[in-house]
Amino acid sequence: MTQTSLDRPTPEQPASPRKAAGMFDASSERSLESLALGVGAISFVLVALVSLVVFQFQAAPISGPGSVGQFAAIASGAVAFLAVVAGRIVVHRHEGGRRLHVLDYIDVAALAFAHGVIALLGWTLLAVILEQAFIGATVFALPVLLLAGATAAMSGYVAFYSATHMDLQLLAVVLAVFLVFGVLASMLTASDPDWWKDNLSALGMSSNVSAFAFNITIIVAGFLVTTLARYSTRGIPTANLKGIGRVRVTLIVLGVFLGMVGLFPVDKFFALHTGVASGMVAAFGVLVIALPRWITGIPRAFVALGWLFLAVTLLLAVFFFIGYYTLTAVELVAGILVFTWIVLFIRNAAALQQDEQRAPSAD
Repeated sequence: MTQTSLDRPTPEQPASPRKAAGMFDASSERSLESLALGVGAISFVLVALVSLVVFQFQAAPISGPGSVGQFAAIASGAVAFLAVVAGRIVVHRHEGGRRLHVLDYIDVAALAFAHGVIALLGWTLLAVILEQAFIGATVFALPVLLLAGATAAMSGYVAFYSATHMDLQLLAVVLAVFLVFGVLASMLTASDPDWWKDNLSALGMSSNVSAFAFNITIIVAGFLVTTLARYSTRGIPTANLKGIGRVRVTLIVLGVFLGMVGLFPVDKFFALHTGVASGMVAAFGVLVIALPRWITGIPRAFVALGWLFLAVTLLLAVFFFIGYYTLTAVELVAGILVFTWIVLFIRNAAALQQDEQRAPSAD
């Protein structure tokens, strides 16, 4: 077993007598698949019945206010949120039932919220695209029920499967997709069309839905980064015994600063907002520079890539100060580079753990 899994039982772990005697075993893929299908089926029936009440068996537009697309997206977001919570409860109850702490509850809430937002925005985007493909078309009464139920069923199935198979690589993908969807939605709904002339944080300055979407996206992303920091640094082999702790703390600082960027909008807390945003870059720089000393076996190619990312970020900052680039462009590119580095760090850390575990068998 690699250290990249998040509390999910593995096949080499023997089942306890209580689990063996029961009808369900969380280490069984067949059991988890059956549960996921059950979640999808229940979601289909419930959402279809609710849509029958909402639309009163009448035709509806594809997207927009009062549309089947809007209803399906909202229902799917709620279903995905609940499915993730249910999936994590299932895994916890069959992993030994250790006592949960406050951070565990925050992790589950952030993970569930991220899945809910991905489902909400994903189905909304699809509905808008279909509306442009079928201009002027409406959805008949029966397809309204079927489409609403089907989107909820798929969202519930995928979210439950994700929650019960969550590992660091999947968590990193969820973080990336959540960030892209959340920021993109805020961009598309921004009340000020010229927001990009200022900076990316301008998306969170107003009091409308767009600003709320941006700020809550950044806050939850910060929680997810701290989750990644705690799990990804478990069991990494290194000759520096204190190095792993320092990597973990620096990653957590980066995640906390990211959350504070959303918590303190730039128009109301300019100094604090600017400080924590700069602190994120500083934390990333410390990680890149000190990583070879903290984790002695980290591949040189990854170290060189980190230096390249840091150099590009600093170069973009110089371009901004001389007026060649806008601050928005700098923030977007720097953000992409930092989160790409985090995802690659997770994969390299997992590779180190796997090599360490295979070493005894080679003797």
